[in-house]
Parts: sequence; structure tokens; C-alpha cells
Amino acid sequence: MSLLWIYDCPNWLFGVIVVSAFMAFALGGQIAVRRVLPRWYGGKDYNDLVGQFLSASGVFFGITLGLLSVGAWENFGAVDDGVTQEASDIGVFYRTVDNFTEPHRTVLTDGVRAYTRREIDVAWPEQRKGIVPGPVGNAMLGQIQHYLAHVEPGSEAQKLLQAEALREFSQMVEARHKRLVSVTTQLPAIVWILVFGGSVLNLSLMWLFVVENRLLHDVLTAILACMLGLLVFLLAVMDFPFRGEFSVGPDSFELVYSQVMSK
Repeated sequence: MSLLWIYDCPNWLFGVIVVSAFMAFALGGQIAVRRVLPRWYGGKDYNDLVGQFLSASGVFFGITLGLLSVGAWENFGAVDDGVTQEASDIGVFYRTVDNFTEPHRTVLTDGVRAYTRREIDVAWPEQRKGIVPGPVGNAMLGQIQHYLAHVEPGSEAQKLLQAEALREFSQMVEARHKRLVSVTTQLPAIVWILVFGGSVLNLSLMWLFVVENRLLHDVLTAILACMLGLLVFLLAVMDFPFRGEFSVGPDSFELVYSQVMSK
């Protein structure tokens, strides 16, 4: 069963679910192991050894989670920058075809305006569900390209303008392709195996302490589980750039539509 439904939850609920799952696992395992732990070895003399091992393991795993979080953030930022660049390319293309003579100017500007509005209203909600937008957007771009390629320039200046418009259109299409590829971008499964496996191993080390103050032991384990849960939550919310409440939105497209394409 897929767990991607969790991205439809608000961020606060998403975080509560992840942290609660970590804490339930950590405390549940600790209570279960505590009953049989004294039979395995002879008590407090081993706590120093377990503590040293937990410290070393925590450092290595913490560095790993930190590097993964930085990588996920950089990927998220790259997708956001790509969307901003795509919106900029659309705005530049619109301004270029706005200099065409009639009736070409109206046909092309209306086509770009309709395409941009559809990406905002239809494509983006699909992307937030992890769905790559359908062929309608590609068809709209195909119509614009076909019309633009068959425009008959009336002067040398119009020829140069058409060539520039075709170049900008190619950049716009390339940026769109990168965005669509990013819809399904995520961390490889092996990375998540490492994250959850490392979390389990680090939490299980807390179970090996033999202490008289069980409440303090439970509190410390809960704090460690909460910290790991928050780090995993941070990694998860940035895993899919277009999914969830914290995601890349169509703000750049809205800005171009309202400021550049307004009549």
C-alpha cells in the first residue's frame, strides 16, 4: 500500500504522524526489551560501552541525514528555479510575439495566454497529486509552434522577429520538459532504506541501557525519536518538489500572467 496519501495532509499533521510513529516504535521496543534485558548481560557496567557506541553511531548517521537533507533542499531549489525560468521564458516569448503584425499577434498572444492559464488552473493541481500533466498542454504548444512556423514575414525585421520567437519558443518547451520530469522526481528507494534502517539501529541502541530511573530513560528515548522523526519529516516533505503543502507553486506563472499578459 502506497504511503503517498500522507502528502495530502497539512504539514502539521504530516509531521505529527511521522514523529508519533518514531516515538511509538522507540518506546514500544524499549518497554518490550526492558523485560528481558537483564538476562542478556550483567547491568550497569555495560552502559558506558553502549553510550560510546551510540555516540559514534549517532554522529555518522547524523552526518548522513544532514547530507541527504542538503541534497534534497538543493534539488527542491533547482526545481523552483527551473519553474521561475520557465515562467520567465513564457513572458519573454509573449512580449516577442506581441510585436507581430495582425492577425498573427492576436492569434499567438491568445494562444500563449490560454496555455499559461491552463498550466496554472489544471496542470498544477495534477502535479500536486503526483500526476504528470496530460497531452493537452503539449497540443496547445504544438498549435502555437505550427502557426508560428507558417507565418509569412512581410519584411526583414519581421523575419528576424520570427527567428527570435522560434528560439524563445524552443527554450520555453525545454523548460516545460524539465518541469514535467521533475513531477515524479524523488529519492531512490535505497536511500529511504538507509534512512529508516539507520533510524531503527540508533533507536535500538537506546534499548540496551540498563537504568534504575525508567522514566528518565523513556524521556531520553522519546527525545531522540522525536529528533530523528523531525529530520525524516524534513527529508520527506522535500522529496517530491510538487507534492504536499510545502511544494513548488505556480506563483511565477501567476505573476507573468497578471503583469505581462494583462490586457
